[in-house]
Amino acid sequence: MNATTAKTNLLGLTRTELEAFVANMGEKPFRARQLMKWLYKRHVADFDQMTDLAKSFRAKLVEVAEVAVPEITMTQVSADGTRKWLLAMNTSEGVKQGIEMVFIPEPGRGTLCISSQVGCAMDCTFCSTAQQGFNRNLNAAEIVGQVWLANKELGYQHGGDRVVTNIVFMGMGEPLANYRNVVPATEILMDDLGFDISRRRVTVSTSGLVPQMLKLAEETNCALAVSLHAPNDTLRDELVPINRKHKIAELLDACWVYVNKQNARSITFEYVMLDGVNDHPEHAHELVTLLKGRPAKLNLIPFNPFPGTRYKRSSAAAIERFRDILNANGVIATTRRTRGDDIDAACGQLVGRVHDRTTVRLGSKLISVAVQ
Repeated sequence: MNATTAKTNLLGLTRTELEAFVANMGEKPFRARQLMKWLYKRHVADFDQMTDLAKSFRAKLVEVAEVAVPEITMTQVSADGTRKWLLAMNTSEGVKQGIEMVFIPEPGRGTLCISSQVGCAMDCTFCSTAQQGFNRNLNAAEIVGQVWLANKELGYQHGGDRVVTNIVFMGMGEPLANYRNVVPATEILMDDLGFDISRRRVTVSTSGLVPQMLKLAEETNCALAVSLHAPNDTLRDELVPINRKHKIAELLDACWVYVNKQNARSITFEYVMLDGVNDHPEHAHELVTLLKGRPAKLNLIPFNPFPGTRYKRSSAAAIERFRDILNANGVIATTRRTRGDDIDAACGQLVGRVHDRTTVRLGSKLISVAVQ
């Protein structure tokens, strides 16, 4: 191996890719299955500790492969037990970029919220991450590496109870804008030789990239969450700029296609509650018109403020009234409990440290296209 040749991070390879990788090394496919068990069942990163592999194979692996995970630069623990990590990601220029992941413990489950990009270019006006700008996509190894690292940090032991039971792509970035890396990452998360997480416990979120949603329906079978946040196009154009390209009717059509293709129970719609903006009773009734009789669940999210925002959180009374209107009219709606807001780990608060960011935001690009 040439000294300048980069080693392959095995965490980024699906089962099929890992089988091809070991075949190129002159090994049989079963070696890939052995490797996956060591990586994901035992969380072993040192090839010398993979004792059922031939010594000659281990020696070759040391030369061409590695198990590399992100570097932790800061850990914070909330009063409610929520844990947030700031992770360093290198660029080709050697600059340290920062992303964040969050673990939310609850009775009987542990949810890990992971990032798919360094920053975000979607420009949703109420989201702190969007205000950081965008640097780059994470590769599949960097995405999977977050889950591998979290299990290590949380003390998971082979043969013991799961610590991380649910994965949500709701950290930094728009997952479907990084489609080519997110899809293989979900495959590894759900593979029975990988993390072996149920497809209903791996959730990819999107602000509404309709073509990618339709493609996702053909290529994977994870759960889908959609950031809706408004019941009509006029308001959603303002809050979620991608709506100027893919209107609500087109977005919902893609949602129902996804349900049918994947035999899914429902789509989860995220709806951040903004005081005086999208929390009026008439907005709730508009949502009823859109979603009643459909396989949909609405997750109401109290807005989590961040420095410089012009928005305020809806009052508890307004959120309760909004939820009650939906439930009374046949739309399942629940209010998400705010977790980790004392360490800025709540929904919409993840910011990381984004350098060399894209300065032209999606909202500005879409406006310029519209006026040409």
